[in-house]
Amino acid sequence: MKTFIVAVVAAGLFGATSAIAADMVTKAPPPPPSPWDLAFGGGLMSDYIFRGITQSNHKPSVTAYFEPRYNINKDLQLYAGVSGESIDFPNRAAAEIDFYGGVRPTFDKFAFDFGFWYYWYPDGQCFNAVFCPSGPGNLPNTNVIKGNLSFWEVYGKVTYTVNDQLAIGGSVYYSPSVLNSGADGTYVEGNAKYTFPSTVQLPWGAGLYISGALGHWFLGTSDAFYGVTGFPNGIPYKSYTTWNVGFAFTKSVFTLDFRYYDTDLNRGDCNAFTSDHTAAFDGSFTPINPSGVGSGWCRATFVVAAKFDLTAITNVK
Repeated sequence: MKTFIVAVVAAGLFGATSAIAADMVTKAPPPPPSPWDLAFGGGLMSDYIFRGITQSNHKPSVTAYFEPRYNINKDLQLYAGVSGESIDFPNRAAAEIDFYGGVRPTFDKFAFDFGFWYYWYPDGQCFNAVFCPSGPGNLPNTNVIKGNLSFWEVYGKVTYTVNDQLAIGGSVYYSPSVLNSGADGTYVEGNAKYTFPSTVQLPWGAGLYISGALGHWFLGTSDAFYGVTGFPNGIPYKSYTTWNVGFAFTKSVFTLDFRYYDTDLNRGDCNAFTSDHTAAFDGSFTPINPSGVGSGWCRATFVVAAKFDLTAITNVK
């Protein structure tokens, strides 16, 4: 009898051990997290504003981007991307296509971003009767513009997250030839964003934030292509200040942004910098704009933008 009981207990223990062993064999460990992320998105804007100046002649613009990311660890990310925007430029360029890449290190509450950005404007035409004699001549309003406006910048950014609601930041960009004009440019900006807590009740459970930025673009002197009376070897572009402030509603991957933009450029100096093909004579004489043609591309503008952003987020050890 004792022998039978011992055999039953042994069989039970053996069976339990076998079941545990079987579970251990059949349940494979979870795969290691992938270091790859992917972000992409797009949107529609009532106006495409770049540093306070319209790039779409105050008309609607569409945009899209695609950005692969590689997480070396939770505090260091490499990225590269391509984006595009519809534009309306004086040289009739087909679009703006941007290629960029960089590194994003994070230290506690500080998030940095260092990278390179290339702005490509394909299929542009040269309008200058002197420098492009085989072209169509000057623009109807006497402005001139290069066929190739493509240029590059290097940049550095930092964001400090004060708490779950408030983040402040700054950035600096440098190019040796802004819009291939021959004029160097250094753009500096400070910005802030306040995200309302979830206790703020909004329709459909939407989120809300307000944000703003203040920037200044230090601009150098163009090459002789843009020379005018008094400055035949190139014009010293007017450095200027720009700012924007607005608010946005967020829901899932969607953002609806309402924003006010402005600059301190007058119509004459704006025309000298942009070569606006829609500018008209209005007596906007300045030392670098002797034609008196004035442009509204740098004026105050209110913009509504609807965007979506998707990110394949992975966990990083």
